[in-house]
Order: sequence, then structure tokens, then C-alpha cells
Amino acid sequence: MKIRKSRPDELELLVKMYESARLFMAGHGNPSQWGQTYPKKTLIQADIESGCSYVCEEHGQIIATFYYKEGPDDTYRRIYSGEWLNERPYGVVHRITSNGTVKGAASFCLNWAFEQCGNLKIDTHHDNRIMQHLLDKNGFTYCGIIYTDDGSERMAYQKAE
Repeated sequence: MKIRKSRPDELELLVKMYESARLFMAGHGNPSQWGQTYPKKTLIQADIESGCSYVCEEHGQIIATFYYKEGPDDTYRRIYSGEWLNERPYGVVHRITSNGTVKGAASFCLNWAFEQCGNLKIDTHHDNRIMQHLLDKNGFTYCGIIYTDDGSERMAYQKAE
């Protein structure tokens, strides 16, 4: 597997991957994290244009996608019912999904992101048991609660060297 930046000509494929992810999440007890429309096509396009959208390829096929950026994230400025492991500079991963065809693709993406910065933060919905398990399996520590821009509560995790 390899990671690279997403390209503008891949927008429609990424939109379809997120549509499938929403259906998968809804079918596995997590219908409200991304609802019916998140992430919107315009957000995915903005991620690509900003250089923060990445894909994971296996044998030339895109099998996963995610947002990765180094630097502060406003949603992580405040944490409740806990604390971050440290306050050093960090990277963030958002909107990670795979098409389910290659076992371990999401873990590969998370490990790649961690290798870029050595201090990684991520969050997920209380109902997203699959992601919680993935984070635990990959050495992330539950740190507390954060709130997204729309006021939704999320479980916050961090992995640090």
C-alpha cells in the first residue's frame, strides 16, 4: 500500500467512497455521525485543493481516503472530561474511510499519518464502535470529549511518541 495526495480528477470517486461509508456506518449502529450528507462534495473538493486530502492505493486502486494536516485544529483547542497527552505540535486525521476491499487499510493510513509527525489527534462519534476499536488497536489513548463546529460531541484520542 502507498499513500499520496488526492487529485482533482478523483473527486467523484472520493464522493462515492464517502457515500458508501455513510451507508456502512448507518448499518453498523452509527447513523448520525455523518448523517445523510457529510462530508459534502464541496468540503472534499476543498480538502483536495488545500493539499490535505490523501488516498491509499493498493495495486494502483484507491482503497481508502482521509484528511491529514499538521498544525493546530480549532476543534481540539478545548477538551472536556480529560486532557491531551501533551501540548506539543501535532497532526490531525479527519474523515478517514476505506472501501473495505483490503484488510488493514485504515490502520495503514493512521500509521502513515503518525509517522509524519509523531503526535497525532483524532476524534470519533460515541456510536462509532468500529473506529474506537481501530484507534485502540493502533495505540491511541482516549483523552476526553471535544465539540465540533456544529456543537456535536466527539470522543477525542491521541497517539504520541
